[in-house]
Amino acid sequence: MSVEGKTAIVTGSNSGIGLGIARSFAEAGMKVVLNSYTDDAADHDLAADLSKEFGTEVRYIGADLSKGAEARRLVTEAGACDVLVNNAGIQHVAAIEDFPEAKWDAIIAINMSSAFHTTAVAVPMMRKAGWGRVINLASAHGLTASPYKSAYVAAKHGVVGLTKVVALETAEDPITANAICPGYVMTPLVEKQIPDTMQKYDLDRETAIRDVLLARQPSKEFATTGQLGGTALFLCSDHAAQITGTTISVDGGWTAL
Repeated sequence: MSVEGKTAIVTGSNSGIGLGIARSFAEAGMKVVLNSYTDDAADHDLAADLSKEFGTEVRYIGADLSKGAEARRLVTEAGACDVLVNNAGIQHVAAIEDFPEAKWDAIIAINMSSAFHTTAVAVPMMRKAGWGRVINLASAHGLTASPYKSAYVAAKHGVVGLTKVVALETAEDPITANAICPGYVMTPLVEKQIPDTMQKYDLDRETAIRDVLLARQPSKEFATTGQLGGTALFLCSDHAAQITGTTISVDGGWTAL
C-alpha cells in the first residue's frame, strides 16, 4: 500500500531526528505536520520549503508538549492523523540526589506524557479512517540505562511500555504501534557536543567521537537521521503490518552488549 496522501504528525520535528523522519515522509508523498514549541517564522518557512521541495502538503503547528491540553490540541488542529510519530524530547544530566524537580517534571511530561496525550486523540482518528501507525521514538535508554539520566531513562522505558499497551488495544484494528530505539544519532545537537568533548578530554575529533561519544556504540558510527526516517517509513508499509508492540533498535549494537 502506498502511503502517498496519508497525513503524518511528527512531534519535535523542526530539527534532528524528527526533521529526518518528516523529510522521509514528505519524499514518500505524505502530508506532513511539523511541530515544535518555538512557533516562529523559521518553523513556518521550513514547512514551506519542504512542501516546495517534495511537492506535497507540509504544515507547521506549534504546541508546548509539556502541557497535555496542548499535545491534544496539536492532533485535533491537524484534523487528520494516519501516522503519529512521538519524537519530542529533552534531556538533563545529574546525579539523582541533585536532579532538579522541575527538570524531572519537564522530561517526564515532554518525553513520555505527551505521547499518551497525542495517541489518545490520534487512535480514534485512525480507527475511523480504517488504518494507522503509531511510532514512538524511544531510545537505547528505553531498553537499558546510564547513570545520571534518571528522568530520561524512566521516560523512555515508559514510552516502550506505552507502545506495548497501545499495540494490544489496537491489535484487531489495521493499526500498529511500535517504538524505535536509537543509539547516538548525528544531529545538530550532537555535532555541537563534539568540540566541547574534544576540549574536555584533550582529544582530536576522531578519538573524541570514537572513545567518548560512541563508547557504548559498538559500530563506532553514528546513526543518521535519514536512517531513522527510513525505519519509520518501513513501519508505515504493508511489509510491517504484523509488526506491532515491539522495539526496533537502531543503535550500532549498543543493546546487544
